[in-house]
Amino acid sequence: MAAASLVSLPLLSAIFGAAIALLFLSGYLRRKRAAIAHLPPSATAAAPDQPKQVRPSNQNQPKKGHQRSHHAVDKDAAKKHHHLDVNTLRGHTDSVTALHFSDDACNLATVCADGAVRVFRVDDVSSKSFKILRINLPAGAHPTAIAFSQGASSVVVAAQALLGSSLYMYADVGAPPAGGNKQQGKLSPPEIKWEHRKIHGKESVLNLAAARATYGTGDGSTILISCSEATDIKIWHGKSGKELGTVDTNQLKNNMADISPNGRFIAAAAFTADVKVWEIVYSKDSSVKEVNKVMQLKGHKSAVTCLCFALNSEQIITASKDGTIRVWNINVRYHLDEDPKTLRVLPIPLHDSKGSVCQYDHMSVSPDEKVLATTSGSTLQWLCVETGAVLDTAEKAHEGDITGIAWAPRTIPNGGTPAFVLATAGVDKKVKLWLAPKAIST
Repeated sequence: MAAASLVSLPLLSAIFGAAIALLFLSGYLRRKRAAIAHLPPSATAAAPDQPKQVRPSNQNQPKKGHQRSHHAVDKDAAKKHHHLDVNTLRGHTDSVTALHFSDDACNLATVCADGAVRVFRVDDVSSKSFKILRINLPAGAHPTAIAFSQGASSVVVAAQALLGSSLYMYADVGAPPAGGNKQQGKLSPPEIKWEHRKIHGKESVLNLAAARATYGTGDGSTILISCSEATDIKIWHGKSGKELGTVDTNQLKNNMADISPNGRFIAAAAFTADVKVWEIVYSKDSSVKEVNKVMQLKGHKSAVTCLCFALNSEQIITASKDGTIRVWNINVRYHLDEDPKTLRVLPIPLHDSKGSVCQYDHMSVSPDEKVLATTSGSTLQWLCVETGAVLDTAEKAHEGDITGIAWAPRTIPNGGTPAFVLATAGVDKKVKLWLAPKAIST
């Protein structure tokens, strides 16, 4: 009897435990069915075996892996080439600070914050690779500007150091021979032929500009100007490095300066609304006799941010913070006190997200004088020279500010077809090549 009781007690305990387990299991299944019944059909189809705590709102969100892939797609879409963007010159390891084409348009020279000059051989803008000649500047030199001198055979570089700005002239900078390495020339790097230190005291050089002295008794030598961030502008002989003169804007600070294509005039955009123009006078022996202030362009209501000469050297185009572009005729008898004339006043057509007019940082006229290339921050815009109409716009042309622009002085093959080409440099370590848009017939 006692043995039977001992046997029945464990049995009863097991039966009672199983009943309790069944009750808990049935309750869980009821809750599960209720949760699934409240899920949308797409969610139940996608996840029939969800855990206890079901969060329907999360089911419509993409998985983390899908989010990354969508971001990648969006990023790739943002990087889609503008239809005028034909190529990118790579190899810079820091911000590209300036660039300039040689007279024959076969070489493009750049300077970079990594302390190097690079000369790219551009035989066809659609090429998959370009031959490069790299020149390392002296230690501690941070290049800010560059210009070709004497055609395509030499370059002059402005660089900033602790004690001030210096100019370095490198000769024989042509790209490597046809049989050389496609990415890097194996020739000995060019040597410095002349240099000048502390050319503007401790101030840096904003830009260099170069032209051949073909006006009057000029002998065709390259004349260079260096524009200080202070108020002075210096004139140099490209080959010898001789300092030919100095002018001063007396306008608190300069924005930039340019020299006319024939080497006759210098114009400066500075702190005020007026643009001062000087004339370089050549002697019978082709040397520079003097540099005189000859006229002042008055009409803008605020500071002029940038300017450029027309190829005929008789017109200047200016852009101002007042929201206008002005085209000036400087082919006047200034010695008889005849003032330069405003030919056209055009509104700057670029606006920011708030509707305010943007200011242009750089501008340059195409070799056929039909297209005016302009930049504002990272935006590149092409205008019709005659009407000011927008021909095309490339927003975020670079991933950051555009630091410089330069037209090739003649057409360059693009897959064998001649094309006018614009080069732009940016803080994104890239140099881009762009085709000119079709100009509007007037």
